[in-house]
Amino acid sequence: MIRLRPGSERGRSKLDWLDSFHTFSFDRYYDPAHMAFRHLRVLNEDWVEAGRGFPMHPHRDMEILTYIIEGALEHRDSLGDSLGTGSVIRPGEVQRMSAGSGITHSEYNPSATDPVHLLQIWITPARLGLPPGYEQKTIPMDEGNGALRLIAAPDGRDGAVTIHQDTEVYAARLRGGDQALLRQGLGGQATHRLKPGRHAWVQVARGSITLNGVQMEAGDGAAISQEEELVLRASDPGPLAELLLFDLA
Repeated sequence: MIRLRPGSERGRSKLDWLDSFHTFSFDRYYDPAHMAFRHLRVLNEDWVEAGRGFPMHPHRDMEILTYIIEGALEHRDSLGDSLGTGSVIRPGEVQRMSAGSGITHSEYNPSATDPVHLLQIWITPARLGLPPGYEQKTIPMDEGNGALRLIAAPDGRDGAVTIHQDTEVYAARLRGGDQALLRQGLGGQATHRLKPGRHAWVQVARGSITLNGVQMEAGDGAAISQEEELVLRASDPGPLAELLLFDLA
């Protein structure tokens, strides 16, 4: 069963420096029909204007992933010494912050000219009160080759960041090809098998794809249950399609 969540139906918060779309209820956006899916609690798509950002603010008991689509985002938090932890995250990298028993952090667009486009993801942890933590890794992904790359997992295997929940997160960049290439498993197709009792969420970051024949555009998401195999194909032969896939208990 695949239940589409059209991007055009998401909640939206718009400020002079921030344009944010909410797949699930968040802040002042409340929709009882879209509170979460399994352990996936927040999936926000944000555009932050140049030189602007979120000031220091607190979180607790949440696994927070940041995935950059375009631009760069500067992060600073209360971990470590008196200066805290700081870094800049760019496309091809993934950041994990475990809020645990409590953490404060800020997020800022360091560019003087260009906006940053990102996905911010919250996953409920398996246990409350975990020690706060931070991790950032480069995730090599061949452009358009159809491979699903593991970017977050509870065991941190294969170079993924470690999250404290029975959830795996994959990213893929797909480029449409002709049918001969697709039959060879090349170009714009990726597949993922779900174990019995597992669920999935697919979020399209850019471009357009089909998920088991269901058309999805940038901003669309889909809740998936009782499916054995997911077949993801880029819809267009030219533009690159980019997506995240969450394999959920």
